[in-house]
This record gives sequence, structure tokens and C-alpha cells, in this order.
Amino acid sequence: MQRLKIAGCVVALLLGSSVLAEPFKQPKTLEAEGFRDVFAQVAPDIYIAGQPTAQGLERVAQLGVKTVISLRTSMEMDNREIVPFDEPAKISELGMQYVHIPLGGPDTPYNPAAVQTFTDALSDARDLDGPVLFHCTVAWRATHLWTAYLIEEQGWSFADAIAAAKQLNLGDLPLAGFLDQELTVVPEDD
Repeated sequence: MQRLKIAGCVVALLLGSSVLAEPFKQPKTLEAEGFRDVFAQVAPDIYIAGQPTAQGLERVAQLGVKTVISLRTSMEMDNREIVPFDEPAKISELGMQYVHIPLGGPDTPYNPAAVQTFTDALSDARDLDGPVLFHCTVAWRATHLWTAYLIEEQGWSFADAIAAAKQLNLGDLPLAGFLDQELTVVPEDD
């Protein structure tokens, strides 16, 4: 287990194993048309994005994506004011597989089990022989999940994983804004 010390708080992460292709040290930022805020390629067969539109899903289908993983909660996905179309139905219509790993809420916390589910979904996607898109609202949750995956599954150093994540949408911790100061994240081994 690795502990991350964040301004005096300790967060534990335990992850599983598996990968599709070697992640890029520097994500490739792509034109975000069809996605909210972020669309990037983080490995030859993995894309990360903010919420896709129906046209964004059509775009990734043309790129050969076979699996779409949504990290948004059911409440978000079921609200047609937030997501104005049925994403799982559109994904199915386009011949892709939909995987739902809801994160961000009292019933769907950030925890090692969620990362293991993500790892398993990537492993299962390998069988479909096509790239994966995973997303949340603005790629914030997805970036954090990807960072944890890089550290635990790919053996990246904490510094390298954070550097790659900052090119996506790692963002600042809300506590930094409340305190009006930059916070340093330091890994701490057991």
C-alpha cells in the first residue's frame, strides 16, 4: 500500500494489475470538439475525456474505440438536463461496450475497489481488440483515477504520474483554494 500525504491528510490507495498498452509519458491533447473541456490520448489505445456529446461518441467510434467507461454517478447520467441523451444506448447503437464505474458521492467513494474495477475493465477491453475511452464530467475524476493507475499498475514514480496528470485535468485540491496556497503532495511508504 502507498500513502499519499496531502497537507497532513493521508489517503490510502490499493490497486490491481493489467494494462492495454504502454501509457505515454506525455499525454497527447486532442481537439476537444464533442467533449466537455478535455479530450486526450494517454496511451496508444486509451483516451480520457470530459463528458462526450452524441457526436463525440460517434467521433471515438470512428477512431476504433470499442469500450467507453463512464465515471459519472447514476444521478448525473440519468438527469437529461446534465446529459441530454441516453449515453449507454448511444454507445450500444455505435457497437461499443459501456462500462459504468460511478465515482464521487457518498455511495460511490474514491477507493481501491473502484481502481480495481477500472483495472479489470481495461483488462476486459483487451478482449474487444480496440481502444478505450474513459470519462467523467470534465476529466477531473478520470485524471485522478488514471494517475493512481499509473502509480500502482504501471510502476510510475509519483512525480512522473503527477507531471503527466497535470497535462490533463488534475486540477488543484479545493483545500488549496480555501487556504489560498499551493499544497504539496508527498508519497509516504509504509
